[in-house]
Amino acid sequence: MTDLFKKYIIDTQCATESQYEEVEHLVHPVNIAKGQLLLQEGEICDKAYFVCKGILRSYTLDESGKEHTIQFAPENWIIADRSSFYFHEPSEMYIDALENTEAVYVQKEFFDIAAKKFENFTKVNTLALHNNIRHMEKRINYLLSASAEKRYLKFIETYRDLSLRVPQLLIASYLGITPEGLSRVRKELANKNFNRD
Repeated sequence: MTDLFKKYIIDTQCATESQYEEVEHLVHPVNIAKGQLLLQEGEICDKAYFVCKGILRSYTLDESGKEHTIQFAPENWIIADRSSFYFHEPSEMYIDALENTEAVYVQKEFFDIAAKKFENFTKVNTLALHNNIRHMEKRINYLLSASAEKRYLKFIETYRDLSLRVPQLLIASYLGITPEGLSRVRKELANKNFNRD
């Protein structure tokens, strides 16, 4: 598992192989059972997870107890409550496993030490954070202004094959529509594709 994270760090030019070896002791492999909660609302998020195999998800609960999915994290994605992780604030979200998942986690110490030791790490990590902000801004804009069909197509573009692995209820939750609304969108898209052929 740690080899996949090492490859990710080297491929994204955060560090060289020899540099990575200096912080490798701060990388912890973990097996996570389907349904296992990794973070609950009110806790401090002290771990960022890199998914090697499986799917993790972040979500919030509204006052009625309804789940609202914020992010899916399949293979080669990182997930954490970044506000809680970086600012040591109580989390406003939950993180759980949608499949039996193999992952590695790092704590803030990993980022602090890597930033001091490796010249390129801060630059690449900052770019990753900027990309995350851009993604979240676009997601908010889509939720507020895009049609259900456009939201679903954006989901497919972002997550590719995840529609085959994640329950439709959770995809609908991510899109901000009802499961029935998602079913209609999928049917309409299937009809459009059929009529093109």
